[in-house]
Amino acid sequence: GGHSLFLKSDSTVWASGGNAYGQLGNGTINSSDVPLQVNVLTGIIAIAVGWEHCLALKSDSTVWAWGRNNFGQLGTGLITNSTIPLKINSLTAVTAISAGAFHSLVIKSDSTVRTWGRNNRGQLGNGNTIDRNIPVLAISLAGIIAVAGGYEHSLALKNDNTVLAWGWNNYGQLGNGNFSDTILPAPAVTVTGIIAIAGGFGHSLALKNDGTVWTWGWNLYGELGNGTFNDNNVPTQINSFTGIIAIAAGGGMHSIALKNNGTVWVWGRNSYGQLGDGTNN
Repeated sequence: GGHSLFLKSDSTVWASGGNAYGQLGNGTINSSDVPLQVNVLTGIIAIAVGWEHCLALKSDSTVWAWGRNNFGQLGTGLITNSTIPLKINSLTAVTAISAGAFHSLVIKSDSTVRTWGRNNRGQLGNGNTIDRNIPVLAISLAGIIAVAGGYEHSLALKNDNTVLAWGWNNYGQLGNGNFSDTILPAPAVTVTGIIAIAGGFGHSLALKNDGTVWTWGWNLYGELGNGTFNDNNVPTQINSFTGIIAIAAGGGMHSIALKNNGTVWVWGRNSYGQLGDGTNN
């Protein structure tokens, strides 16, 4: 959403970019083209960035949030923005965090998932489409080891290395074989052996334990990396692409992968230079 977040080795958080909603977390709404320290936060072990809101996970397993809050995406029980990090008092024993565009997700130590924020497409996975400004339980999720938020869809990785998805599905980004939204988590078909997941604007990625990458969803700009511009509602392997150890999906309709030789590979939309190849096409 036009800002960046950085976690330093001293466990402090720094932010730069746009700040109209306080998403830099420094007590102001002034933008900055250099990183500034986020107020108060120390002992941070993980960060997550939404469209204009941010999350941080502390070493004591608490979650802190700041920035835009028009849909309750900060999880504080309010719908007012915050220019400084606020502790989500109802959350404890959190082990992982993720942020969609206007919603948030966490995994608790019992491997269940809590979600909050915008829910217009069922992206909270709690069986309805009502926005929530406090964390709620995502239904029928257990044994979860990773979560990922897309624009208006969500993904979860189970301890059996399968993927579940829910929310917006106009382009097949849930990977369940159709193009209908779902308000409850449902399996993405055909993929097993998955060790990492990522959610983009309208597409999804999964990394298998054999180093291959599988993609599905919107493909207007080639963000699925399969040599076409056709949307796909089932996970499909990117051919001749192996040795991958990490993946990421951008809200700018692009995708990124890290290979085991230390090189970075990118594909998809590049109108703003998001592929980093020195061009805008």
